[in-house]
Amino acid sequence: MEGSDPSNKPSEMPDNLSAIRTKVLGRLPQFVYLSEEYEISGDANIVGALLDEAVITKGYANQVMLRSDRVNFTYAESLERVNRIANVLVNECGLKPGDRVLLRGGNSIGFALSWLAVVKAGGVAVATMPLLRAKELREIIDKATPTIAICDVALRDELDQAIVAAAGVERGDQRIDVVIYNRADAPDDLGARAEKMSAEFATHGGSADDVAMLAFTSGTTGTPKAAMHTHRDLLCACNAWPKHVLKATSEDIVIGSPPLAFTFGLGGLLLFPMSVGASVYFPSKPYTPESMVQTIRDIGATITYTAPTFYRQMAPFAKAVELPSLKKSVSAGEGLPDATRTLWRAATGVEMTDGIGATEMFHIFISSPPEEVRRGAIGKVVPGYIAKVVDDEGNEVPRGTVGKLAVIGPTGCKYLDDPRQANYVKHGWNYPGDAFLQDEDDYFFYQARADDMIITSGYNVGGPEVEDALLKHPAVAECGVIGKPDDERGMIVKAFVVLKPAYANDTNMERTLQDHVKAMLAPYKYPREIEFRNALPRTETGKLQRFKLRAEG
Repeated sequence: MEGSDPSNKPSEMPDNLSAIRTKVLGRLPQFVYLSEEYEISGDANIVGALLDEAVITKGYANQVMLRSDRVNFTYAESLERVNRIANVLVNECGLKPGDRVLLRGGNSIGFALSWLAVVKAGGVAVATMPLLRAKELREIIDKATPTIAICDVALRDELDQAIVAAAGVERGDQRIDVVIYNRADAPDDLGARAEKMSAEFATHGGSADDVAMLAFTSGTTGTPKAAMHTHRDLLCACNAWPKHVLKATSEDIVIGSPPLAFTFGLGGLLLFPMSVGASVYFPSKPYTPESMVQTIRDIGATITYTAPTFYRQMAPFAKAVELPSLKKSVSAGEGLPDATRTLWRAATGVEMTDGIGATEMFHIFISSPPEEVRRGAIGKVVPGYIAKVVDDEGNEVPRGTVGKLAVIGPTGCKYLDDPRQANYVKHGWNYPGDAFLQDEDDYFFYQARADDMIITSGYNVGGPEVEDALLKHPAVAECGVIGKPDDERGMIVKAFVVLKPAYANDTNMERTLQDHVKAMLAPYKYPREIEFRNALPRTETGKLQRFKLRAEG
């Protein structure tokens, strides 16, 4: 295998797909374009296609695009501001096509406009989670080698520490120009600098196969990986799940909690709404379950995105105030327990849209609209993709049999200089690392992450199935289930449980929960150990970090 350990030196970023072929360690995925909507022309820029065309040809110029509690911007106003920021980046910071730009900030209009400006100018956007610390940022800087960083002033300290640390690494003459925003009345604030610039900017007209962004994985299992996505990838994604499953319109108002630095958030809370002329609301403060419910009601939001745990926490507030405007609720990022789906439907009358996607594939590739939901299933493969359940040799297994999920379509995994590419792509197929079964009607049922499957006394047990059963008990607020090594059974099922405030975590409660699971599932699936916790470890995007539970188990 060609290449070197990415931890030893900065990564040389390939400009486009032809260069990626020589820079990706391992195998490239097979790309399939099953209909005309995925056949993107040779020259394309995702921002030109979504923002410029929205104003120039699609008639969305006067539609509201970005909303907050302080200001609303139409598509035309947003385009003007994106152009001004792009002029700052090119004319004052020296941005050249292919340069990487690190973006650091929470979900906001300023962050969204900056991301769009970087990509419109031909740069490569490298968005980072707001809660990352200096050590984690340094790993991203070493991998992505950005020349410019756009940073919310409130998050600058960790970035400065990361840049100082990275300067100790052999980087040649590399220098990072830090551009600050949200520094009121400061002449060097990005907003103030942009106001002095022209409102005209010609979209960089590169190839559709130019890299538009680097999406870093959450790093829950080791050193973060950088997934490269081209303009073609992002345009194809806009024509896949949102068009065939979500079916949003220009009248929709979208709200959600996933960070824009997370592909789930970038698609759902920016690119996908733009593709149909809809608008997105960004809060001035991070959501709590109660504040998100109240905001949905106050602004008349019609579509919401968040993780299953957040929906569960929102449900009692939603039931109390009612949400007449809400039409669609999207869940992704982790498995959706049927108990949470039922709870949300009872509170709002809205059938949740579940989906599974991947940072490496950019967005959702298995999902079904509310009218086609089947209990316990995530859904069917999204038009444009092909999915199957296979054994360890890549052979498709009989329907109803648990195996590994394999996917191909118009997007696919392209890690930057990472030997783990060979683990993700095999014979052209993408392996997201999930265990599934598929029924005779083509519905896919999530079982667990492939490395989370519990094998106890010869039986396969999916942790999410046990979690779903536990969540159906009124005492359980949150839970996580893992396999704990055991001399007699190989593994036992162990549950970590957070109880609701009114319940005591004693021996009686442990026995009660075990009996509850036994009454719902096959007896071998019940948790032989239950450990009560005040909280469970989660990523910034809300994913349960089972690897931490396994390490502590």
